[in-house]
Amino acid sequence: MTQMATTQTNLKQPLIPVVEMRGIHKAFGAVQALQDVDLKLFPGEILGLVGDNSAGKSTLMKILTGAYIPDTGTISVEGQTVHFSSPQDSRRKGIEMVYQDFALCGNLDIATNVFLGRWPTTFGGLFVDKRKMEQESRDILQKLKIAAASVNLKVESLSGGRQQSVAIARAVSFSPKVVVLDEPTANLSASVTDQVLNLMRELKTQGVAQIIISHRLTDILAEGVGDRIMVLKRGLNVGERMVANTSEEEILTMMIQGEPLKKDQEIT
Repeated sequence: MTQMATTQTNLKQPLIPVVEMRGIHKAFGAVQALQDVDLKLFPGEILGLVGDNSAGKSTLMKILTGAYIPDTGTISVEGQTVHFSSPQDSRRKGIEMVYQDFALCGNLDIATNVFLGRWPTTFGGLFVDKRKMEQESRDILQKLKIAAASVNLKVESLSGGRQQSVAIARAVSFSPKVVVLDEPTANLSASVTDQVLNLMRELKTQGVAQIIISHRLTDILAEGVGDRIMVLKRGLNVGERMVANTSEEEILTMMIQGEPLKKDQEIT
């Protein structure tokens, strides 16, 4: 009886967000990029962050990843308040970002890109341990179910979708709690887009929370991808919806006509 009561009590405990941003403000001179923005992300969740080109999406994510410092507001990771003054600070707390341009070195091979700037060494740090780097790269690609003929292939020889996969594999090599993907399917064909979406689904099954910045609502709304959508407009949070309870038309309407979200407004 006591065990059952304890179990029921545990089930009622609120889930702690892996990331929570509260009251974020950011201005660049006279331009108010973000105004009192809140964001929550839960373990294993995929949050679609949408809005037009001046909505503040990238600014908010650059604050989360330590590239920008907010004027006011707080950031918490797993319930603990943190202060990021650089991307290294954010990385140490388990937050990685995959940029739209992939940030890869095309003239280097897959394995070298996965471990770019932190290659394993041997003989007291005198030489790069190429064998270890290649094996660990294969392990990461296999974990993510990414097919690659060889980790010795130069990145510049790969398709856009494969390069995106390598960029995501690099982020995953840091064992992140959160991966932020900036327009991950931009300029990709339909078949390659499906490959990238499958990779997001795979990350979700492994418990990695993701934030997807995207103009392609169909990707976020695709089966098994997005869980929740947050809409920004001119630096304001104008709405949030659960993917299961919304449509592309509703999200587009919020992006165009949305009013600032009240703090006590429930997500539907």
